[in-house]
Amino acid sequence: MKTILITGATSGFGRAAARRFVDAGWRVIATGRRAGRLDTLAAELGRDRVHTAAFDIRDEAAMHGALDALPEDFRAIDVLVNNAGLALGTAPAQRADLAQWKQMIDTNITALVTMTHALLPGLIERRGAILNIGSVAGSYPYTGGNVYGGTKAFVSQFSLGLRSDLHGTGVRVTSIEPGMAETEFTLVRTSGDSAASENLYKGADPITPDDIAETLFWVANLPPHLNVNRIEVMPVRQSFAGFQVAREG
Repeated sequence: MKTILITGATSGFGRAAARRFVDAGWRVIATGRRAGRLDTLAAELGRDRVHTAAFDIRDEAAMHGALDALPEDFRAIDVLVNNAGLALGTAPAQRADLAQWKQMIDTNITALVTMTHALLPGLIERRGAILNIGSVAGSYPYTGGNVYGGTKAFVSQFSLGLRSDLHGTGVRVTSIEPGMAETEFTLVRTSGDSAASENLYKGADPITPDDIAETLFWVANLPPHLNVNRIEVMPVRQSFAGFQVAREG
């Protein structure tokens, strides 16, 4: 039986992925800040199959403490899904909140590399896989995307760098980069503005958490001699915008 560790498993992509992998017979280590949601997930999916660890992904000591406390049956981790992340604020850079910028960097970059570094020895030993959740925002800029897009560009490039460094180890690395997806993402970004969230997704037929869970499952179960370097996935109703032009007069 294989084991997968999924960060940010209290909602959205992470929660859907936990269900998908448990349904297929995997053990899941589900991490996140909200202990109550993790407990509900474990009760739903089975505590023999799901081990939960509640901590803030930015807290390095708590992260290492949770990894050190893993039960014996959950210690042999085959796949890491770096899913925990967030966007905060929609203002242009000149009006952005610096604290929000730093929180995005700490969560989307620093915590991701810390978790990856901690699990690399075991993943190399088991010839496992690292699946990083990026975003189309890492490739295509938009107004207000500033630091969020920068953090996701890092995820994409870091994934390529890992792939290069891990050459010959058998470890696979994939950056999965979704476009518009209907999760709690916009609620978090707008500090709970449900109207903004509903308006964004209305009529757009966006990506669902289950869509990304299925993508993660497919990548994780590819034959060991295949590596998908990068997957960019968008709703059919979402495409690329034109360039901006500021005109005189």
